[in-house]
Amino acid sequence: MSVRQSLLAILDQGPCYGYQLRAEFDRRTGSTWPLNVGQIYNTLERLDRDGLVEKGDTDDQGHVYWRITDAGRDEVRDWLDSPVTRTGGTRDELAIKLAIAATLPGVDVAEVIQRQRSASMAQLQELNRAKYAGSDPDGPEELAWSLVVDSMIFAAEAEVRWLDHTEQRLALHPQHAMALELSAARPKRGRPAAVQPETQGAGR
Repeated sequence: MSVRQSLLAILDQGPCYGYQLRAEFDRRTGSTWPLNVGQIYNTLERLDRDGLVEKGDTDDQGHVYWRITDAGRDEVRDWLDSPVTRTGGTRDELAIKLAIAATLPGVDVAEVIQRQRSASMAQLQELNRAKYAGSDPDGPEELAWSLVVDSMIFAAEAEVRWLDHTEQRLALHPQHAMALELSAARPKRGRPAAVQPETQGAGR
């Protein structure tokens, strides 16, 4: 998630101080991704360094108001106009955990999957309960919050489906056949080349 662009987009509506920015971010996302004030100010300092915001007036309570610059407005427009690109590498902790567990001797991967499925289902139920707990389903804050919750629900549902798929795939292979011994080969220095998925129809 881009905290940087999110804060810029809020500042595009008018000058804010740090705690106000956090409150606005929470109000627009239903506090589904809580930010601490230190993170807010660190981001503001970087934005200031990059010429995207600048310090403005200070009120009688000592709050420093930050203003967006023209360059900052350009970045907001670029952010809103551009699709989000998912990273190509796999950094998902659960996928890595199961991949490693499947290659370890003596690990009951089916049990690992079952425990994860129970946790994922509990999370999904909690998200569905939270979705219908709002008091004003037609209000702008409720709508913004529900968009984030819907995304989390779809992700949780996809995770449960992936766990089912993984369990079915692993059931086709005896556990002992999946275990990997430590390799005796001396690894070369540097990072190994990334494994690229085969292109459909390549070599035809």
